[in-house]
Amino acid sequence: MGLVYTPRTTGVEGFGLSGMSDTHEVTLLLAEWAKGNQKALDDLTPLVYRELRQLAAGYLRKERPGHTLQPTALVHEAYARLVDQTNPTWQSRSHFFGVAARLMRQILVDHARRKHAGKRAGVQVPFNEAVSFRAERSRDLVALDSGLTELEKIDPRKCKTVELRYFGGLSMEEIAHTLEVSEITVRRDLRMAEAWLRQEMKNG
Repeated sequence: MGLVYTPRTTGVEGFGLSGMSDTHEVTLLLAEWAKGNQKALDDLTPLVYRELRQLAAGYLRKERPGHTLQPTALVHEAYARLVDQTNPTWQSRSHFFGVAARLMRQILVDHARRKHAGKRAGVQVPFNEAVSFRAERSRDLVALDSGLTELEKIDPRKCKTVELRYFGGLSMEEIAHTLEVSEITVRRDLRMAEAWLRQEMKNG
C-alpha cells in the first residue's frame, strides 16, 4: 500500500477521544475506499494515525519495566473506537486493518528509534516478541522494520502479509480476503517471509 503519513489541515479538526461522531465519517470513508476512491484513503489515514498515536502515547505513559502490549491490541482498540459497529462489514474491517497495520508499524518504529539510536546488532527473536513496546526489544523492532523495507522492494505482498499478521492482528482468513489470495498462499507467504526476515535480521 505504501502509506506515508503527512499532516493535513482539513477534514480532521476537532477529532479526539470524545469525537465519536467521526465514527460515521470513518465508516463512510472505508466504504468509499473499498469502491476504489483513493481520495477516501487520503482522508482516512490521518484519522486513524491520530487515534493510534493517542492510544500509544497513553500506554507509554503507563509503561512498566517487563510489561508489554502488542500493537495488535492498540489497532483493535482503534477499530472499536473509530468504526461504526452497528453495521460493520468484513470488507471495511479488512480495509481498516490494512491502513492501521502500516501506521502502527510506523509509530512503533519511530518510538523504537528514539529508545535505541545506534547501530543495530544481528538478532533472531520471535516476531511477536520483536513487535512490542518493550524497551529491550526496540533494536529488534528497528531491525525488523529494515528487513520489511527491503522485503517490500522484492515482494510487496509478502511484506503486507507480515504487516497484517503481526501489526494488524488479522487471521489467515482475513489476510487472504484483504489480499485477494487463498489461505494456503497466505500461509506460504508468511513462512517464506519469516525465514527471509530472520536471515536478513541476523545478517544485519
